[in-house]
Amino acid sequence: MANPIIDIFKVKELRKRIIFTLICLLVFRLGAYLPLPGIDRNTIVNYLTQSSQGFGGIFNFLDLIVGGAFNNVSIFMLGIMPYITTSIIINLLTIIFPKLKKMYEEEGGKKKMQRYTRYLTVPVTMIQAFTTVQMLLGQIPQAIRISNVSFIIIGMITVTTGTCFLMWLGEQITQRGIGNGISLLIFAGIVARIPSAIITLVQTIRDPNSQFNPVFLIITMCLFVVIVALVIYEQQGQRKIPVYYAKRVIGRKVYGSQNHYLPFKINPSGVIPVIFASAILTFPIQIMQGLNIPWLAGLANQLTWDGPVYNVLYGLFIIGFSYFYTQVTLNPQDISKNIRENGGSIPGIRSEKMEEYLSKILNRIILPGSLFLAFIAIIPNIISVVFHFPRSVAALMGGTSLLILVGVDLDTMSQIEGYLRMHHHEGILKKGKIKGRNL
Repeated sequence: MANPIIDIFKVKELRKRIIFTLICLLVFRLGAYLPLPGIDRNTIVNYLTQSSQGFGGIFNFLDLIVGGAFNNVSIFMLGIMPYITTSIIINLLTIIFPKLKKMYEEEGGKKKMQRYTRYLTVPVTMIQAFTTVQMLLGQIPQAIRISNVSFIIIGMITVTTGTCFLMWLGEQITQRGIGNGISLLIFAGIVARIPSAIITLVQTIRDPNSQFNPVFLIITMCLFVVIVALVIYEQQGQRKIPVYYAKRVIGRKVYGSQNHYLPFKINPSGVIPVIFASAILTFPIQIMQGLNIPWLAGLANQLTWDGPVYNVLYGLFIIGFSYFYTQVTLNPQDISKNIRENGGSIPGIRSEKMEEYLSKILNRIILPGSLFLAFIAIIPNIISVVFHFPRSVAALMGGTSLLILVGVDLDTMSQIEGYLRMHHHEGILKKGKIKGRNL
């Protein structure tokens, strides 16, 4: 029986794509340790060592997503989050303005929208970079070795350039690598935090003054395995809608009837709602904390990522974006139109009722899927409060990070599986099939 790992490196095209992807991820990780110009790194390290909460607020959550680049005050400190925020804005504008939606559906429209997203990412990044630099001036002025004006200008340009470079790097991974470059950059950032989280957990266990009970570690690890299994099961679940195509005559050939099905996933949008919800909450809170305006800072403090208000909003945004993104990617009207144009029908459903039927099915399966995503997203706080887990460890054992890790891993395995089967290899799994999804 062939070894799938060996088969991966036997396929020349796949081998080149994997190596290229690994090189890009290495560049991303190296950039996470390159500090901004005019920053004293030792002063920042001492500040973070003395402050158990780091920079505090939403910035700790952002640091988790970007793999520690924020606490390093590096050129990649904002990661790819401004690009994701811009993508949300563009998608919302497409729904609000019919002309944009029409342009998106035209030939080449998708490329135009991607180009507009890149252009809009620059001002969005500059706004976030400005507030971030202002936050640094407010919290660690002793670490700045140049004038405030110079630091603001250089910091904004450097951080914006870093995000634009990551945006380009993600596109290169998508085109020349294994695919889904943006998601893989987020995945790599979260994975990079695992070693430090393990060290923190060991230090907590050894600390005699800690309230952490080592027995809870076993319970939590078992809970973690169950959660991972549930996430995989939920992301692979499908509702199959049968579709019947009648006989067709094309030229002199008669094509027989065929039976197909529409595979509607329980969670059609994957981890996209989680990433979107994180980005849409991070953006305004980051601005409020970075402007150094007392009443805005007070409001931002009420929206800390481990607080109840933030988690309620987070859950609602996940549910909302689940419905929103599904309607964008799986429009019942377009699906019904394509089925009718190809001479298809759904057994027991009249042609004019097909759109209504598909909408009803989608709404029924999206609700439990979105509720499950929202529940998983707030699990870190439950683990942290109940078992007195360090928040950096709990954040990796549930919530956003776990959903992204599992979702991107499943999709990457699906991409590799496709390449292997295309070259007549058995694939990664001996039994079953990985159902992939573009993130």
